[in-house]
Amino acid sequence: MAINNAAGLAAGPVADSADSPVNTAVAPAVDPAVDPAGDAAADLAVGAALFRGLADPTRLAILRRLARGEARVVELTTTVGLAQSTVSGHLACLRDCGLITARPQGRQMFYALAYPELLDLLTAAEKLLDATGRQVVLCPVTGMNSTDGDTRTD
Repeated sequence: MAINNAAGLAAGPVADSADSPVNTAVAPAVDPAVDPAGDAAADLAVGAALFRGLADPTRLAILRRLARGEARVVELTTTVGLAQSTVSGHLACLRDCGLITARPQGRQMFYALAYPELLDLLTAAEKLLDATGRQVVLCPVTGMNSTDGDTRTD
């Protein structure tokens, strides 16, 4: 998972030195040819952010519907059974994550999956759930009866 922007630079504040304050300069991206490990912690954080974006049943229902083709907000509200404002908030999250696109047509907006690879990911997740007997629901940290925070002490 790359964390670089289109210009090939890592985004975010960078400190000039240990005794200088953080500035808003952009640091050059790590060249994988020079440092094959790259910034593993940052890559893991980006991966975790992707899965947090997918970690909502409403967003998954929206993505499942969009897997069949583009849809308008009104169609998605019918699919998920929630208010238009709630669905719009979830659509904004999915757009901000880069997972869906929006195509205006007149006064309407049509939403679609941004990448076909997302279907592969969702299909693989379903296969994994089937293979594990859906044991994840029993997990005290992430399962159906868990609290919102990670309560592990390891």
